[in-house]
Amino acid sequence: MKKELEIILEKLEGFRTPKIQLEQYVTPPALVAEMVVTAKLMDDLENVVDLGCGTGILSIAAAMFGANAVGFDIDIEALRTAKKNARKIGVDVDFVQSDVRTLCLRDFKGFTTLMNPPFGIQVRGADRPFLEKAMEFSKVIYTIHSAGSEEFVAKLAEERGYVITHLWKYSIPLRRTYSFHEKAFKYIPVEVFRLERKKDEVRNARR
Repeated sequence: MKKELEIILEKLEGFRTPKIQLEQYVTPPALVAEMVVTAKLMDDLENVVDLGCGTGILSIAAAMFGANAVGFDIDIEALRTAKKNARKIGVDVDFVQSDVRTLCLRDFKGFTTLMNPPFGIQVRGADRPFLEKAMEFSKVIYTIHSAGSEEFVAKLAEERGYVITHLWKYSIPLRRTYSFHEKAFKYIPVEVFRLERKKDEVRNARR
């Protein structure tokens, strides 16, 4: 199941003109397949939001498994590619242009968020607004961060009424994307977190 999904996702179009200030990289299909299949097995894929969706690989993969998926991104060019990718695969995903910091998602209470936010290499703490926004409405969050982020994620989770239920560590290949990259692939360590809203917080959120 994972391998078949990965093969399909390999065919999707990436960023035409990636913007370094937004830290635009294509999430590796193998990692996307791992995340989405895991979320499916854990019954987390009914309704999905993808924050910073880029060219749509996470939300498209979720839709392939039957999720009602919505992707948000500030970059209109990336969203055009995402829509093209969804049509190519034959899935229905809503893609919306929005800045994550001003996004209002009160109608998405109880959704699952799947996301690969900026790692904060260009702008320190760039991943924080994505996590904070996801914690405003999500029941469950799957999120990718650079290695060594556990303390930061755990602290924010505790402050916002979430708990880390799972932490997976990977070394992923990033394709050469920008002119300053010297190698065709560079392997970087990442951490994938599954966060879940605490039960008391779920009850409060429904009031």
